Amino acid sequence: MSHPLPHPVDQHVGSRLRLGRKLRGVSQRILARALGLTFQQVQKYERGVNRVPASMLYGAARLLAVSIDWFYEGVEAEGGDLTAIGDRARVLRDFLATREGPELAVLMARLPRSQAVPVLALMRAFAEAEPLERAG
Repeated sequence: MSHPLPHPVDQHVGSRLRLGRKLRGVSQRILARALGLTFQQVQKYERGVNRVPASMLYGAARLLAVSIDWFYEGVEAEGGDLTAIGDRARVLRDFLATREGPELAVLMARLPRSQAVPVLALMRAFAEAEPLERAG
């Protein structure tokens, strides 16, 4: 029996759960203990494999000091395009899995808007730059 792919919105909410947890420096074990779960359940929520029940989302929002709406930020920006939502969630999850991802997210969150906007523009310029062709 094949398992259906995770719903893109569940992936997005899970990615936001991971982001919020990383931004607050909370381990999966601590989050799991606070919510009465195992860390494996938290992993499944973060990957979007399992949907986060409303009571768990409420508890996570309180622990991470965010609103429940925060978990859905960015979904409406994709205009209901489930493929784009899923792609965005995967990119965010992959970014946070890198060694630099969580630190970059925390540092960007600490910048005042007047500094964050030009830093973001610089990052966009680097991301869109064509790689140099290898000589030889």
